[in-house]
Amino acid sequence: MSACPMVDCHTHTSFSDGHASFEDNVRAAAAASCRVMVSTDHLTLPASMDANCEVQVTEGDLPVHRLAFEDARKLAAQIVPELSFIYGFECDWYEGCEPLVERWSQGAVVRLGSVHWIGNPGDIAAGSDVYKRQVWERYVDDWCRACESPLNFDVMAHPDLVMRFSKEGFAPDFDPAPFWQQMAECAHDTGRRVEVSTSAPRKGLDDYYPATGLLRCFAHAEVPITFGSDAHRACDICWNIREAQAHAYDCGYRTFDVPHATGEWESTPLF
Repeated sequence: MSACPMVDCHTHTSFSDGHASFEDNVRAAAAASCRVMVSTDHLTLPASMDANCEVQVTEGDLPVHRLAFEDARKLAAQIVPELSFIYGFECDWYEGCEPLVERWSQGAVVRLGSVHWIGNPGDIAAGSDVYKRQVWERYVDDWCRACESPLNFDVMAHPDLVMRFSKEGFAPDFDPAPFWQQMAECAHDTGRRVEVSTSAPRKGLDDYYPATGLLRCFAHAEVPITFGSDAHRACDICWNIREAQAHAYDCGYRTFDVPHATGEWESTPLF
């Protein structure tokens, strides 16, 4: 597995809800022998979803955010020229988001699609019944609607994010396999790429996002993958990516996709 290029397509800075600067992340990527790192701070959100602006790059900060990235890209070219440092955003899908995402994410090379809220807007973390079947139904429905969106999401991030609450006594009390199959079919039919995220084991879960069963469904459906740490601290850049690559191989994958600064993606052997 060591022959695979080290990539991290999901990272954050203090411009959104991270704790590091672009420069901190570049230095961490250099230390991890990373070859491709994508910066994906949370894109600007409506006030109804983040009234206190705690998790987003606000609209007013978008220009300075881009300038800070460009300064860090120059640093990367000096200290680790083999690193491709790419500008992107993690873009939440929600009802009516398309024109807003188009406007706020202008200039991004990579766009991650994600679902953190369900309902109107109904945080998926809210309440003690997060794992009732109807919540899964709502989450998967919204995730599939995000896949079906005309937005150019290059990657669907952490597809089964609701699994994050399984360590808090809210493990699903039903077989999620039908939902996994629905998601795999939707990703295939809409031509989406999905992320294998190492953030789940870093947060104490016993599996990745997507869970092993879901990842196998994606593999069977020939849905392409890439890898990301969802790092919110510099020390988490590239965390467990090698292990995730081996895991994906065990689940049936033989290639994964790597982005270029031009916006193109390349299929790379997973071995």
